[in-house]
Amino acid sequence: MRAQYELSKLYGRRNPYIKCLKQPVTIRLDKNTVAYFKELSDKVGMPYQNLINLYLRDCAFTHKRLHLKWS
Repeated sequence: MRAQYELSKLYGRRNPYIKCLKQPVTIRLDKNTVAYFKELSDKVGMPYQNLINLYLRDCAFTHKRLHLKWS
């Protein structure tokens, strides 16, 4: 590793895979659901959006099915 680097010769570039990583969506959630994830985010020190994403990713990975019965 060099002791000094010539920063004027370096150039930055954007991550070419950034669009493949996450997709922005608009979703309407109950206030209680958002409050739950915000409270959980305070405990674990992670943004609540990331927690929701992790939970949904786990559901998709394990193929969880929601069983609803309308009466």
